[in-house]
Amino acid sequence: MPMIYKLLPMQTIISQVTTGAHTTLRLFSRQLNLSSLRFSSSKATLKPKSPPTKMVDYRLMHIIRDIPTLRTHRRNLLRSNLTVGLVPTMGALHEGHISLVRAAAAENARVFVSIYINPTQFGVSEDLSTYPQTWESDLAQLRALDAELAETPGMGRVDTVFAPSTKAMYPTLPPDSREDGVGSFVQITPVGGILEGKSRPVFFRGVATVCMKLFNLVQAERVYFGQKDVQQTVVIRRMVKDFHLDTQVMIVPTSREEDGLAMSSRNVYLGARRRAVGVVLSRALRAAEEAYVAGKRSRDEILAAAWNVANQVALEQDALAPEQRALFEVDYISLADPDTMEEIEAVDERKGAVLSGAVKMLPLEQIQPGEVLGQGGDVAPVRLIDNIPLEPR
Repeated sequence: MPMIYKLLPMQTIISQVTTGAHTTLRLFSRQLNLSSLRFSSSKATLKPKSPPTKMVDYRLMHIIRDIPTLRTHRRNLLRSNLTVGLVPTMGALHEGHISLVRAAAAENARVFVSIYINPTQFGVSEDLSTYPQTWESDLAQLRALDAELAETPGMGRVDTVFAPSTKAMYPTLPPDSREDGVGSFVQITPVGGILEGKSRPVFFRGVATVCMKLFNLVQAERVYFGQKDVQQTVVIRRMVKDFHLDTQVMIVPTSREEDGLAMSSRNVYLGARRRAVGVVLSRALRAAEEAYVAGKRSRDEILAAAWNVANQVALEQDALAPEQRALFEVDYISLADPDTMEEIEAVDERKGAVLSGAVKMLPLEQIQPGEVLGQGGDVAPVRLIDNIPLEPR
């Protein structure tokens, strides 16, 4: 009986590739050509005309804006036994954010990045509308990083950018930033009401509320935050513990510019003059750290080193002409318990401590012709925060 060969116009080849801790399926379609087939008495085999080239994964990131789509996609990853790391952001991404995504990719098969400017962490006197929005740049940075990760064995991938609307995140009532505002909030006390929480009363309420929403939606195995926002990390860890949330909070060291300034989305508001003086906070904290390393343990001795730097820089700026200086105000310099952020009188060497501070860079008094200005023209104050952990000895 003669053998019959049935040729399909399109053949789909499915190859399974294992990389690091996860597996992906890649689908390729190839038009078959009779001249490329070699027949035998038992089977037909595909004979390529040229040596096979390296397969490249051209998978695109998912851009998801609605919650049902996000949940469906997350369930599919669960069925595939793929772990997820979440990096919550408000956009305006910089190298500090990218370091968080890299850390997440090192420990998870897939990384979700949320980009959402959360209204409830801005007080009524803070201008939410001026927060930098750089959507195209943010996506470009994430795509570039994903291409890098694709070439790195053992690394996960940037899978999803979740960019919801405010209506999706606050479905019942519009977000309310008043201290006595109405709505469903998560409030972590007393840690949320001191230091940054004292200067910005609704800030940590808003942070905890939006993070609770994101954690519930994404159900990530791990969530990633930067050490720069140290009080925020304490608030989030407390929330995860107290509400029995099934996720690990991972803290990544602060990313800094070459001169020591902590990277922040708000730095775009600093022109050249305010940017040069803004390093006063990191310099002050570094001086206090040096006092600790040198053997100082009392609060007064450690913080005196920080205040000496801050006061000296303030005097130097006061002595300059208005068109040359960049004035600032110190909100606080703190020496606190690493678990509660409450002030301490002496450092327990077995536990360590946290040095932290905040300064407000004031608007420029006079602007020189041709001066390099920040976004917004240096006419609004800019709040800078920073911290240094004092490790146990």
